[in-house]
Amino acid sequence: MLNRVPFNEALLATVGTPERTEVLDSSPRSRVWRVRLADRQVVIVKQITDDGDTGADADTRFAREVAGLRLAGRASGPAVAPALLATDLPSRVMVLEHLDDLGRTDDWMPGYAESLARLHALTGPADAGALPLWSGPTATDAESFLALARALDVAVPATVPDELGGLLERLDPTPYHALLHGDPCPGNDLRTADGVRFVDFERASLGNGLVELAYFRIGFPTCWCAMSVTAAPLTEVEDVYRSTWRGLTGKDVPGDLADACAGWLIQGDALVERAHRGTVDQLARVPAEDFEWGPVSARERLVHRLGVVADMTRDHDHLHAVGRLGSALADRLLERWPNLRPLPTADARPWY
Repeated sequence: MLNRVPFNEALLATVGTPERTEVLDSSPRSRVWRVRLADRQVVIVKQITDDGDTGADADTRFAREVAGLRLAGRASGPAVAPALLATDLPSRVMVLEHLDDLGRTDDWMPGYAESLARLHALTGPADAGALPLWSGPTATDAESFLALARALDVAVPATVPDELGGLLERLDPTPYHALLHGDPCPGNDLRTADGVRFVDFERASLGNGLVELAYFRIGFPTCWCAMSVTAAPLTEVEDVYRSTWRGLTGKDVPGDLADACAGWLIQGDALVERAHRGTVDQLARVPAEDFEWGPVSARERLVHRLGVVADMTRDHDHLHAVGRLGSALADRLLERWPNLRPLPTADARPWY
């Protein structure tokens, strides 16, 4: 049954007849095939499933991906996503352009950053409502972060609660309209002859592009393969992103990258894979257990993020105390668990 592509009569009439199919690796929430049609064209067929979800959740993910792909399809010049060729809403099936992935290259980050900026710049205020707003940290996340400090016996500077409150206000996505991918991780970026294209838009939203530019600094927070980018490569990719955005919009990138990184820091759900988000307070687990997601543990991810925010906020007008708390928390984690490892460097990223 897995080899049978779910084409109804409408898709057969629109796309053509499947001649040969190959099941591709995918998450439990979707099924994906590479399909050669009778006219020898090759396409990708993706079906959003309700495995582990309610049907309503699966419908929402399908709608978000379709909307995100259609918005991404506006790109002039090199594309930033595969073309959406056809859809079937009742079965949650989409037919996509097949892309030839060129595979591994050590210098992957500049092209990724350029395509990310081009993706983000495709939408504006007129697109409000086309996708949900980005869902960032909440007051509950801020309290969980403070509770973590107390659990580790780290003193919380008196101004930290107010700084966190201000952070949440500044991270409100309402004023921003960038097209966010939602999970721009290795494996969701394909290197083609025309540049990087992103796939899997199930979490697409509208918000501030800096929350995804922050991936380079904060360690790719929604990805199983957490990685570290530092020094010259980090400066290069951020310059590429900002110059690409400026060239497309005529404006500087809005917002504060330190805010975006601090937002990822205080979200406990960014320590676990999607299936476990929203289930328990993940930061509350850290003092008692070091749970793994991929090759990197939660404490290792957290130490990296604490160090990044501490470094970025030493002279920050609004997050100075949060940064000092972050530095103290990182020291305490390394003091209690000295065998925690730094994140792998991004030049060792996995390739699929």
